[in-house]
Amino acid sequence: MLLFDTTPLPRADRAEAFRAAVQESSAPCRVEHREDPAAVHARMQLFPYGTAALLATDATRFRLVRTLRHVARDATPVVCLAFQHRGRGEFAQLGHEQHVRDGDLMLVDMTAPYGFGCATGGGNRALLVPLDQLGLPVDVVRRATPRLRASPLHDLVRAHLQRIADDAPELSADPGAAALGAATVELVRALVVSAAGDARHGPGVREDTLVTRVRAHVARHLTDPALTPAAVARAHGVSVRQLYKALAAAGVSLEQEVITQRLEAARARLSSPAGRRRSIAAVARACGFADPSHFARRFRGAYGMSPGEWQRAAGSR
Repeated sequence: MLLFDTTPLPRADRAEAFRAAVQESSAPCRVEHREDPAAVHARMQLFPYGTAALLATDATRFRLVRTLRHVARDATPVVCLAFQHRGRGEFAQLGHEQHVRDGDLMLVDMTAPYGFGCATGGGNRALLVPLDQLGLPVDVVRRATPRLRASPLHDLVRAHLQRIADDAPELSADPGAAALGAATVELVRALVVSAAGDARHGPGVREDTLVTRVRAHVARHLTDPALTPAAVARAHGVSVRQLYKALAAAGVSLEQEVITQRLEAARARLSSPAGRRRSIAAVARACGFADPSHFARRFRGAYGMSPGEWQRAAGSR
C-alpha cells in the first residue's frame, strides 16, 4: 500500500508534505532534511504481513528524531527490526550508537526516544512488530539492541527480511501472508533472545522456533548438495532425532519441505524471462536437483504439467 510519494507534488511542497506524512505514520518522528527543500524526494509504502508490517522508505538525505512526545502518541508499543536497502545510516538510542550498513540489522524499541539519520540518502526497510506479539519484556529488547551482530541468527534473519522486502508486493498479497508474518515474528523473537543472552526465555524460544528456523535454513541452502538431515540438525545445535521429533510434532516432513521449496524455486525460475531461455536441466541443477528426470516427475506430480509445458505457457502469457 502506497502511503506517500512526493513525485506528483510541486517541488516547493515536498519537504513539508514528507514531514506531515511521517507525523501521521505508525511511527511519528520529527524530520530534519539534509537537502535543499526543493530537492527532497520521498516514497513510503506499507505491506501487511498479518500482525506485522513492512515499512519501505526511500528518500533523499534526512534525519528522524523520535521524542517522548512522539512516543506518547502511540497507542500500541512496537518493536522495529530494520536494515538499509541502499545507503548508510546512523542510529542512536538509550546510549547505543550504531553505523548501519548494508549487511547490518538495526533493532529499535519504539517505546523510547531515538535518532536515525541517512546522510547519503537511500532506502530503509523496517519490520514493525507489536511488542505483545513478540512476547518478550521490553528490557530484553533493549539488551539485544547493541548485540545483534553477536548472534549466530543475525545473518539468517537478515536474509529472510531481505527476501520478504524484495518480494513484498507479491508476498504480502498472497493468501499465506499472515502465516509468513507469524513465522517472521518467531524468527525476530529468536534473534532478540539470542542477542540478549536471556536465559529465562532462551530454551523455550529455541524450541518454539526450531521449525521456523529450519524452514528458513532450507530456503537459504536449496542448491547445496550437502543439505542433509544431519547437516540441518548440526546447524541448529540439535540431534537428528530431536530434529525429526520437532518436525513431526508440527506435521512437517524435512524431505518434503526441501522438495517443495526446490520445486517452487524452479517454477519461479522457469517463468522468469531469464529462465525461459535456459534448459530444463540447467534450471533443475540450479535449484538443487541432481537428476533432471527425477525433477520432471516431481514437477508434474506437484503442478500437473511438465517443466517444459510450464516454461512454454509462461512465455505465451
